[in-house]
Amino acid sequence: MDDLLNVSNISISFTQYVQGLNQHVLKVISDLSLSVKEGEVVAILGSSGSGKSLLAHAILGILPENGNCEGDIVFKGEVLSQERKEQLRGKEICLIPQSVNFLDPLMKVGEQAIGDVPKEEREEAFKKQRDVFSKYGLSEEVDDLYPFELSGGMARKVLLSTALLSNPELVVADEPTPGLDSQSVKETIKDIKQMAQDGKGVLLITHEIDVALKTADRIAIFYSGYVIEINKTENFNDVNNLLHPYTKSLIEALPRNGFKLTEGVQPLDDVDGCPYFENCPIRDDFCKNNIPSLIEHDGVMIRCHKYNGEVE
Repeated sequence: MDDLLNVSNISISFTQYVQGLNQHVLKVISDLSLSVKEGEVVAILGSSGSGKSLLAHAILGILPENGNCEGDIVFKGEVLSQERKEQLRGKEICLIPQSVNFLDPLMKVGEQAIGDVPKEEREEAFKKQRDVFSKYGLSEEVDDLYPFELSGGMARKVLLSTALLSNPELVVADEPTPGLDSQSVKETIKDIKQMAQDGKGVLLITHEIDVALKTADRIAIFYSGYVIEINKTENFNDVNNLLHPYTKSLIEALPRNGFKLTEGVQPLDDVDGCPYFENCPIRDDFCKNNIPSLIEHDGVMIRCHKYNGEVE
């Protein structure tokens, strides 16, 4: 099956001014590559504040003006220009945003879900809106509520339902579960899986390991601006099926695995070599000054010199 979305060698940076007119370029994402197929959920798993949401913004074409995006974003075989992203946004590609603040506090949710449609199309638009809201457990009473009257779980479902009104082919879910109670998290996971079962491709951006494990078909591990491993979710059940030392340390740190913690922090600035060098238990001198490429090894995408034959 062909890829619905293919992100190839994406790097995102921001031009900033410091000390007057001196320019500084802050690189946040480097050489990021991944793909999503129809009916598949791919999770990007990384720590909070590491820049994962910027990928969503790059796909939708909503980076701020000082943002610079290099590399190719391909949707259904077509390399997307900024103009094409704007044409697809809200139609074939939709975003489930991270914050419920995306809802207009002064408008009832039913009205803002259908948006600005011609008068003669409003009846049909409300019917479609009601069908989608019902599918995700939102009663008719919800249509006439303002956002402040919604619970956290209801607000998330409104965002999800609104994104699906245009029947998109690709859904980008940006941190859909923070702040939700356990029951709402379960429902959100169920809803995302249902989207995939309906044939949509889903890119799930999250920092919650359990959400990724329970939702995704494949998981891309994000570290210091790089994707360092993309593996099938089933392989995360056994740490021996994982390749990168950081991926292994994430799983070993889970409560069910005894909280085996690894010392060290992610580097905040650009490094000359492997971004995991300072914390890596299998590092070699070669790794310090050489950035590994993302390669395929036994069906796993991995960024590590050990697997591309450059170190023992």
